[in-house]
Amino acid sequence: MYQPPHQRNANANARQPQSQAQVQDSWDDDSSPAPAAQQTPAFVNPPPTEKPKTISIGSSSKPAAAPLSQNDKPATISLSIGGGGSAAGAASSKKAESTKPAPAATPAKEASKPVENDVTPSASTSSPAKAPKSEGPAHKAAPVTADDSKSAAMRVGEPAAKVERSADVVAEHVAEVADEETLKDLYGADDQAIADAKEHLNIVFIGHVDAGKSTMGGRILVECGMVDKRTLEKYEKEAKEAGRESWYLSWALDSTPQERSKGKTVEVGRAYFETDKRRYTILDAPGHKSFVPSMISGAAQADVAIMVISARKGEFETGFEKGGQTREHIVLVKTAGVQKLVVAVNKMDDPTVQYSKERYDEIVSKLTPFLKGTGFNPKTEVTFIPVSGYTGSGIKERWDKKLLSWSDSPALLEHLDGMPMTDRKLNAPFMMPVSEKYKDMGTVVVGKVESGRVKKGDSVLVMPGKTAVEVTAIFSENEEEVSIALCGDNVRLRLRGIDDEDLSVGFVLSATKQPVHAVTAFEAQLAILDHKNIICAGYSAVLHVHTLSEEITLSALLHYYDKKTGRKSRRPPQFAKKGQKVVALIETTGGAICIEPFGKYPQLGRFTLRDEGKTIAIGKVTKLIERADEMPNVAALNIAGASGASGASTAAASGGAITSNGN
Repeated sequence: MYQPPHQRNANANARQPQSQAQVQDSWDDDSSPAPAAQQTPAFVNPPPTEKPKTISIGSSSKPAAAPLSQNDKPATISLSIGGGGSAAGAASSKKAESTKPAPAATPAKEASKPVENDVTPSASTSSPAKAPKSEGPAHKAAPVTADDSKSAAMRVGEPAAKVERSADVVAEHVAEVADEETLKDLYGADDQAIADAKEHLNIVFIGHVDAGKSTMGGRILVECGMVDKRTLEKYEKEAKEAGRESWYLSWALDSTPQERSKGKTVEVGRAYFETDKRRYTILDAPGHKSFVPSMISGAAQADVAIMVISARKGEFETGFEKGGQTREHIVLVKTAGVQKLVVAVNKMDDPTVQYSKERYDEIVSKLTPFLKGTGFNPKTEVTFIPVSGYTGSGIKERWDKKLLSWSDSPALLEHLDGMPMTDRKLNAPFMMPVSEKYKDMGTVVVGKVESGRVKKGDSVLVMPGKTAVEVTAIFSENEEEVSIALCGDNVRLRLRGIDDEDLSVGFVLSATKQPVHAVTAFEAQLAILDHKNIICAGYSAVLHVHTLSEEITLSALLHYYDKKTGRKSRRPPQFAKKGQKVVALIETTGGAICIEPFGKYPQLGRFTLRDEGKTIAIGKVTKLIERADEMPNVAALNIAGASGASGASTAAASGGAITSNGN
């Protein structure tokens, strides 16, 4: 039944006013239209079922329609996008309306004012026409507060500087209203843990057999308090009973009966110590030539190498001459990516040395040219330090001037603490090559995190099998359980979802979204170091990359580099010999391996080729071949090289292919 406006208003005034909570509840209901800012609902009878609202974008507001009857449609809402201050004012006005109930209008004013949804119109940027003014009182935009500016900061059309300032305001506001525990619970405490953690370095002891590597490592553990007095006395007693009294310090790292009885390190020994400034993981590599593969595995996990040189008469010469392990170890650590080398001239207290400066200078003068030829910069990347691993002189404290008055070298630990930190790829995808595995309440793997980070509970892939597993626990170097491991950390991970029999040393734990590449063929740049014969296509050797050892075949030689000009040849060489640098196609014989191009991840792109117990070549991965159609066409390269300048078109096409394949 139709009622005149004055009667409807009288009925509305006769009803009890709604409370603020009731009004708010009616606004939160999505099925009801937004209430008018200056009026109360005027329907006596229940309103009919409403139809969907119509939102007009980019057009000017229309004049107010005639008064609504019971069967009329709701008024159209005009929404403007891209406006400046008016948009902010509308937002502020709407916010002000949402916090206060709408006051009841007087009948006199309502009688002369049409009924409509009270939404403040704003001028559109596409239509300059202004909306007609209403006869009723106009709305006044509330002043924009700091809270309003935060909510309106991301409006369309706002300048970037304003959005950036608003983001800072939001961050400050969050810091004010939320305590530290709430923020840690919401965002996690990883960043704080990273900031509070000490810097971590992995150091590998290398050198010829019997140079004193394990003894020096044991002395460092004793000096840093990692071996208690009772354990040290036990080692000393057992070594004396075995007739190896001077070896007791090395027993802190040589743990197997075979190693202790013969005094030779067979596998890479691991230990952990800590100074006031940094945390360190010791990797004690074997020095005997029969265990070079284990030494390569240890060097692949190191940030810094300590080359232990015996100053005893005759021992330095044996290790440095051709066939000794001093030369080969230096080449291998450089190939493994170690950038800093500390040469510890050991056994300065030996009766054949007697703290002699002449003997020390002789060793330095012979080693320096070889180090420079290997690729180390003697001025910035190599440091010589005289030490005595057995007595501890020069390890933690500097030498007594009464014994070594001519030396101003810092102590070994002092130098390590002062070295510049290596770059870590903390924000890169997670990758960790497996160096050891065993079973202990599940499958446990050991390795160095080469990039990214991993947290307890993360899901990772075991490559190349693409097996999804869960990290159930992380153990640090000192066997304590931690919640996160960062790039550079040497850790143990307990995995769920895989058996230890399905894992092998050389597999790589990788992120699920960006896993490491697994290929059976790749192109690489090789430098031939030592081989008695020529190397041709079809040559087989053992590839050592990160912690992996795999048999490979040089399927084809693609190019060689001219020694004088450094340019790459067009035509593939027929063979390669000692001293040459070539580009070769390498294929695996046992399945896919996990590698990356050297330019992206150097630690997963460096490798060594060994054959007959000797290091034949070192190299770097330049291109991964993931599909059969990416294999280089050796026949086309031969034709292009033979045609020369006479076949310009063929040479141009082949030259483009050579460039892409060679790099």
